[in-house]
Amino acid sequence: MADVDTAAMSCPIPSVTDALDPSTFVPPSPLPSPTITIEFCDRCRWLHRATWVVTELLLTFPPPALKAVSVLPLNADDTAGRFRVWLNVENDPPILIWDRKVEGGFPELKVLKQRIRDRIQPGKSLGHSDRKS
Repeated sequence: MADVDTAAMSCPIPSVTDALDPSTFVPPSPLPSPTITIEFCDRCRWLHRATWVVTELLLTFPPPALKAVSVLPLNADDTAGRFRVWLNVENDPPILIWDRKVEGGFPELKVLKQRIRDRIQPGKSLGHSDRKS
């Protein structure tokens, strides 16, 4: 019988509970603020979705409202299925705006824009994307 590599088996695997706990997520390094970073699973082929969200956010919040929107393709076992949207605002830790796994799906742009607007431009009208009174 072949020897089993016990070192490979000792690698801790996060529990399902930890994997879905936003307080355990490690945000990417911040850029000039305010900025958005979109992390996505490259294996899932979500580049097109990520760049569509980038376009929509830059059209809604043109500079200087947002100074940058970046995409961060990830290709590792622990990032499989990831689609996260982070907001970086000066002097604050990064804010998780959306996580596909936690929220149960991809963001509706209306909801995503509202969440970002509420943090960086609370008085801005989003037109048809605004909440109904």
